[in-house]
Amino acid sequence: MSPHILVLGGTTEARALATGLTARPGIRVTTSLAGRVARPGAVAGEVRVGGFGGAEGLARWLREQRVDAVVDATHPFARTITENAARAAAATGLPLAVLRRPGWRPGPRDDWHPVPSQAAAADLLPRLGHRVFLTTGRLGLAAFAHLTHLRFLVRSVEPPEPPVPPHARVLLARGPFTVAGETALLREHRIDVLVTKDSGGTATSAKLTAARDLGLPVVVVRRPPLPDGVIAVPGVPEALHWLDALGRP
Repeated sequence: MSPHILVLGGTTEARALATGLTARPGIRVTTSLAGRVARPGAVAGEVRVGGFGGAEGLARWLREQRVDAVVDATHPFARTITENAARAAAATGLPLAVLRRPGWRPGPRDDWHPVPSQAAAADLLPRLGHRVFLTTGRLGLAAFAHLTHLRFLVRSVEPPEPPVPPHARVLLARGPFTVAGETALLREHRIDVLVTKDSGGTATSAKLTAARDLGLPVVVVRRPPLPDGVIAVPGVPEALHWLDALGRP
């Protein structure tokens, strides 16, 4: 029987991993998408959309579909999915690796303010600026809704979920973005502070360069920790190497 790999997807790395695996003969690949994005990019292999019903539902699906290994290639802030994957893998005895692109790191000229959550970012904002470029995605904006005296430019791929700050302009856009474009955007809206999650990668990192060049402070929400004992790999080649090693004595 062909080995069956489940990829928990939704990221660029997940699509690249699915492509790499389907190119290998004799491997069945299923990519699971949460369904939160209306128009996800094309994915090679089989695609499953929707939740599993928590860790128990995922474990049941893994058994029913006779999955041999799981790669969690979800967003670095998809904490619940990662925790459920770890619990389901432990319950079924299946190998699990978490594919996480490296996080961003500040340079000598960066004015970064790391915080553990969006609520902590909201607490810090009034001391840093008045016109905020908020790029933490469409979820969790309720943490900023009480900041009625600040002006927000909110950018996300999909329309944000309410509540949102009362003085907010929403910009729907998908990366990758350029430094020139981000610099022009910051200047046009007279932004004086940037808020972002430490997503890593290059698709949305241009805003950090633009903020550095303009001398703007950046509030960076740190990633949630991975579950204890989980194997982490930084990229697609390492994930493929890990999967290859499972078949070796």
